[in-house]
Amino acid sequence: MKISRLLYSGAALAALLLQQSIAFAQTDADVYQKADALLKQMTLQEKVSLIHGSSSFTSGGVPRLGIPEWVMSDGPHGVRLEHGRTYADSMGIADASTYLPTGVCLAATWNPKLGYAFGSVLGSEAAYRGKDVILGPGINIIRSPLNGRNFEYQSEDPYLVSRMAVGYIKGVQDQGVAACVKHYAVNNIETKRTSINVELSERALREIYLSGFKAAVQEGGVYTLMGSYNKVRGEWATHNNYLMNQILKKEWGFKGAVISDWGAVHNTQQALWNGTDVEMGTDLSLGKVPDYRKYFLGDTVVALVKSGKTPEYIIDDKVRRILYVMLKTHVIDKQRKKGSFNTKEHQQTARKIAEEGIVLLKNQNNILPLTSKVKSIAVIGFNANRPQGLGGGSSQIKAFYEVTALEGLKRQAAKGVKITYAQGYKIERGAQADAAMIKQAADAASKAEVAVIVGGWTHGYDYNVWADNAYDAEDTDKPNMNMPFGQDELIKAVLKANPKTIVVLIGGGPIDMTQWAQNTPGIIQAWYPGMEGGNALAGIIYGKINPSGKLPMSFPKTLAEAPDHVLGDFPNSKDSNTVYYNDDIYVGYRYFDTYKVEPQFAFGHGLSYTQFAYSGMQVQAANGKATVTFTVTNTGKTAGAEVAQVYVHQEKSLLPRPQKELKAFDKVFLQPGEKKQVTLILNQDAFQYFNDVTNNWVMEKGNYDILVGGASNSINLTGTATL
Repeated sequence: MKISRLLYSGAALAALLLQQSIAFAQTDADVYQKADALLKQMTLQEKVSLIHGSSSFTSGGVPRLGIPEWVMSDGPHGVRLEHGRTYADSMGIADASTYLPTGVCLAATWNPKLGYAFGSVLGSEAAYRGKDVILGPGINIIRSPLNGRNFEYQSEDPYLVSRMAVGYIKGVQDQGVAACVKHYAVNNIETKRTSINVELSERALREIYLSGFKAAVQEGGVYTLMGSYNKVRGEWATHNNYLMNQILKKEWGFKGAVISDWGAVHNTQQALWNGTDVEMGTDLSLGKVPDYRKYFLGDTVVALVKSGKTPEYIIDDKVRRILYVMLKTHVIDKQRKKGSFNTKEHQQTARKIAEEGIVLLKNQNNILPLTSKVKSIAVIGFNANRPQGLGGGSSQIKAFYEVTALEGLKRQAAKGVKITYAQGYKIERGAQADAAMIKQAADAASKAEVAVIVGGWTHGYDYNVWADNAYDAEDTDKPNMNMPFGQDELIKAVLKANPKTIVVLIGGGPIDMTQWAQNTPGIIQAWYPGMEGGNALAGIIYGKINPSGKLPMSFPKTLAEAPDHVLGDFPNSKDSNTVYYNDDIYVGYRYFDTYKVEPQFAFGHGLSYTQFAYSGMQVQAANGKATVTFTVTNTGKTAGAEVAQVYVHQEKSLLPRPQKELKAFDKVFLQPGEKKQVTLILNQDAFQYFNDVTNNWVMEKGNYDILVGGASNSINLTGTATL
């Protein structure tokens, strides 16, 4: 289309020509040149409009220069339904999305390729919906089994988090949408998240809690990062000089923009000087739209600069970072991929992630998979027939559809198989066991050959009432690990009626199984498996899919044996505004292995319908690195996948270290009888630890045990690297 230059003059013409040239920007140098050209044309008021919200999910733009508002969306596992001004401006776009499995299920695949596929779906749908920034992935370490947001996060292990997050980020950003890694940093609980102060050692901060963010920045190239609500060592995380300026921007070289969590900014000067680039938030508590100019980074900033109390270059740095991301993702020139929406391929990706993420925890006497001889199944439990997508808080998803466990089992049942359903329990916080419902469930189980109970935790029904019945949700934590809604009594009654009972657990993490696990022959951890979850689960139960998921976290037997409760501190007390991470570096399996405490199920644990053997291990060490080679063989009769895990143990160190630490893994897919040689490289960082006496990373000379196996408590091969 021809555009006459006579229609444009001054700034408008300059902006048009600049936009035309932006499309060809490739290198960072090019991008910065374009950003600086735009920056020079802005008034102070226009600059400030970019660094704070202009609606609940947009920050301001400069229409005069062709810079649109920056559009964000929640969506760690799907683009969130429209709300706020974006709802009114949705222009007829279907207010739904592909509901992917949650972050913890993705991590349970131990498959970084699926991390990339996950991000690609999310980025493509975000682009289609007109989103510039997708607020994910969430990668906070799963420190406590009580954290209500564990389902969004990925693992207790920083190495596993790093590998999955990098793939996710690249998948999103290759679609032309900025990923926003969150919540930086040490946001590991929801209880009093907007007031709590976290005290922890530098070693724990570096080794455990920052590793995933460092990988997101330096390997994933993430464009944006969200600060968390909590304080760290007495200073708000979102404008924490040490975290934001010293570590993130200077030490790690982060080029993008820091976005506050919504309402996480508390002070204008601290936000200006301590690294916050965009302040977001909303306050609809009184039913009124806030005056966004009155934000901490709003009109006050203009006044401070004009009065000479704040130099304008501080604002310029923030705007330059925002423009850098906008230009990299083609927000300004509108040359971004159009994206696609809820395609068959997207649905298949959701199903594949669920199939590889669901974990078979126990399979006594090979009760699974169900054979063709089974002609009657009693399906029991509210979660068997209950969609989960609209729960969880800010990660809620309005799915196009959601296949429940009951629906999936009915769809895939062989001809002639009779499936009956009993609800078994009510989802009502504080509810006791319903004797009538339990009797109905036990009667159904007694008349069937096999019973399948689908229970566990719950998200809550929808955004407005999630806190009423939610155990896995934003802004709430579990009071304990006990099964809610009288499910222990239900399971025991069903087991008594029919010992051939399989328990399927929905939820973001461990639950106390001590009352029934020993007597239950089959246990499956299904997480929140997304819109295709029911099909994936049925495929595993019927044996059409061989399970290959592995736990990305340890399952303690009881809350009293969880490391944060044994060694650390979880602020359930209303009188406590500080949480002390006295468990230090001994998070998850690092605690269980070092302190020789047996968990219910170990980190990395997950069963298959086939068997795997390890052999032929060789370790070659040189120049501070080690090459580990071994062979994995499928010795069974079914095709399957094994996650070969490599742990490192330093035989003698100056400072104490955990018994073992995950440093490499590979998911190996094998046909029956097939073998594969696996080669993994352990770089120098695989042997380092952070010495908080000298305040640097160190690798000490000596012997390092290389431990290879299928779980942290199942080591098949051992070698030594002398460095």
